[in-house]
Amino acid sequence: MFNYILRRIVVMIPVLIFISMFIFFIIQLPPGNYLDSYVALVSSQGETISGERVAKLEKRYGLNQPVYVKYWKWVKGFIFLDFGNSFQYDNASVWSIIKEYIGFSILIAGSTQIFMIVVGIPIGIYSATHQYSFGDYFWTVLGFIGLSIPNFMLALILMYVGYFVFGLPSLGGLFSEQYVTAPWSIAKFIDLLEHLWIPVVVLGTSGTASVIRTMRANLLDVLNMQYISTARAKGLKENVVIYKHAVRNALHVIIMWAGMRLPQLISGSTVVSIVLSLPTLGPIIYSALKSQDMYLAGTVLLFQCILLLVGNLIADIVLGFVDPRIQYN
Repeated sequence: MFNYILRRIVVMIPVLIFISMFIFFIIQLPPGNYLDSYVALVSSQGETISGERVAKLEKRYGLNQPVYVKYWKWVKGFIFLDFGNSFQYDNASVWSIIKEYIGFSILIAGSTQIFMIVVGIPIGIYSATHQYSFGDYFWTVLGFIGLSIPNFMLALILMYVGYFVFGLPSLGGLFSEQYVTAPWSIAKFIDLLEHLWIPVVVLGTSGTASVIRTMRANLLDVLNMQYISTARAKGLKENVVIYKHAVRNALHVIIMWAGMRLPQLISGSTVVSIVLSLPTLGPIIYSALKSQDMYLAGTVLLFQCILLLVGNLIADIVLGFVDPRIQYN
């Protein structure tokens, strides 16, 4: 197992190099650069910038250099967590911006992932073992509703119901107003937990519905296989047949799906983060792409690719424990 993990990590290095090149050159494809967006913004406010000032800014930010020079300037400091400077944040370090938001982004994404699996898998097992029962139909209908409601609309509905029906304060953000700038304490941590369930439910509703439908379909297929009939013919208890033999083989797709889902939760939560005022990377990458802040946008996209590779590696490792037939030689 250790050799397999080591090989996968070594293979990740050239993959990440290729991905970084692809990301950076794709970001360069749209016409113009950050200064064009900046000049247009200043002009819309009734101000003007001289050509000399624009030339100085181009030289300062290195925007007049060839693409390969800008790429090398970006990647050469990766090993030291130096990802360049952000244009729209007054030339602040990209890493200082990312580390401010990545912790909460991973917290929300990870909590949502756990919520989807913990809630979705048991319901999927119940639906498969009680096929065509009232409970099966109930969860099926609820799953279709969860898949059909956009996340941002669910966020707006929860905010409306919480404020106008239950008289709750604003449901946005991860902290109450008095804890936003306060140092970490037990009270602040409890306040975080009180606010965390809202984005977790909003982001996890559609994913939970997908887990329910996938688990139900996979388990029904497994329960119809010959080795399950053989296990029942040997007189094994139904719970042993289902949970020891059937469920483990039905989890394969769920595990692989979970490994690929983590970066999607970060990138796909942009609108929800804006609606709920969440301190995540979603709005950051949206703003960076819109203003053509190439170093900030490229670094966030690269982090998402790293999460995808790491998620797939973790999923493969978990599969090895779930299914002993898988050998990593």
